[in-house]
Amino acid sequence: MTATIDPATDRYLAPTAGDRLFNRLARRLTAMGLSISGSRELRVVGRTSGEVRSTVVNLLVLDGERYLVAPRGTTQWVRNLRAADGQGELKVGRRVEAFRSEELADQVKPAILREYLERWAWEVGRFFDGIDASSTDEELLAIAPGFPVFRLLDA
Repeated sequence: MTATIDPATDRYLAPTAGDRLFNRLARRLTAMGLSISGSRELRVVGRTSGEVRSTVVNLLVLDGERYLVAPRGTTQWVRNLRAADGQGELKVGRRVEAFRSEELADQVKPAILREYLERWAWEVGRFFDGIDASSTDEELLAIAPGFPVFRLLDA
């Protein structure tokens, strides 16, 4: 049986060579304890290898809640976090914080996506296909299935 791919929910944008270079720099700075606009190293057990996989993410804090947004869609870290029952770690320098998470329904994503774009459009705006922080709730809701969002909870 062949798996069906839904472009709205299985959306994935691969990083360019420039993106990979920027991510390496951000990872090094974050590893040294220098967070770039809220950057963290996300560490999650790989779903097939069982080894810890890491990538740099932007931690969004909104109204006292913490979120991870996947601007590139259903990336490897999203798949790994889902397979790990939402458990992972965030690291900056030597400080490591374990967390568990819950993936959010599309209906609650517009305010989070808007705030994410307010803060990081300079970095990730091109992944949103013309949608920006001034877009309507309806426009943000229309793209929500392609942007996984996780609320972080205490471990």
